[in-house]
Amino acid sequence: MPRPDRPSAARERKRELILDAARAVFAAEGLEGASLRAIAARAGYTPAALYFHFDSKEAIYGELLGESLEALGEALESAVQDTSADIALRQASMAFFDFYATRPGDLDLGFYLFRGGMKPAGVGADRDRQLNAALANALQPIAEAAIDMGAGEADARRVMVDVFAHATGLLLLHHTGRIRMFGTEAKAQMTGYVDELVARIERLG
Repeated sequence: MPRPDRPSAARERKRELILDAARAVFAAEGLEGASLRAIAARAGYTPAALYFHFDSKEAIYGELLGESLEALGEALESAVQDTSADIALRQASMAFFDFYATRPGDLDLGFYLFRGGMKPAGVGADRDRQLNAALANALQPIAEAAIDMGAGEADARRVMVDVFAHATGLLLLHHTGRIRMFGTEAKAQMTGYVDELVARIERLG
């Protein structure tokens, strides 16, 4: 039997410790307020040691967000397996909502562009493009379900964007507690919206 590559395992463990530390620092300080020095201190390393794994705090942030979007995509893909198109649309939409309802830290991570007064900052043009593509790919099961229901490609993309916008608005109200001022509950609102969306597509089809 081949023996484990101990140096590789050690490097991977170190990388995981850095990412765990970075997640905590970003949650407390945001992308703009965080520093490699703070991340290194929390991980128990020197700042120089971090450069062996990441070239900047933006690279670390991009890695964390990329992992989050990959998990989101897996959740949506799992939700649409072996079911009809209308149920797939419902389940993919609610899987998106549920993913961030149960993982508020990932929602904060995903909206890094709005930290610090909603300034349009990012993590570098190339990383931004990759992360935007990863988000679009994660949401693709929603668009595909709409197409399977008879929507055209342009309409299906609008459905995907609408679900994203509606869900994130409700999630913001949910996680800040502001939903209570309306005397309702975010998941019930999302469920009702998705039911109306499915009915609208069925009428158009």
